[in-house]
Amino acid sequence: MQITTIANSTPPARDASAVSSVPSAESQRIGDDVAQARHTAMSALTNDRFRAMLEQITDPGASGALATMRGDNVVDFKSAQSSYAENSE
Repeated sequence: MQITTIANSTPPARDASAVSSVPSAESQRIGDDVAQARHTAMSALTNDRFRAMLEQITDPGASGALATMRGDNVVDFKSAQSSYAENSE
């Protein structure tokens, strides 16, 4: 038994418009967004106040207190609005 394969030795030509070395506006925007997100994350990692806040909210006691919080101190809209007005002056 003899098996014969016929193959095209040259790969098909690629569409020149599909491969471009110039980034599109969309890929540039995505790259800028990624760079900004990386900068923000690095800033948060080195911020002492952010680190302290993370330590507080990841404490098991604090997370339990947050989970069981209730709205016992119900304030009507007019009282909240007047308190806000007083504090913003």
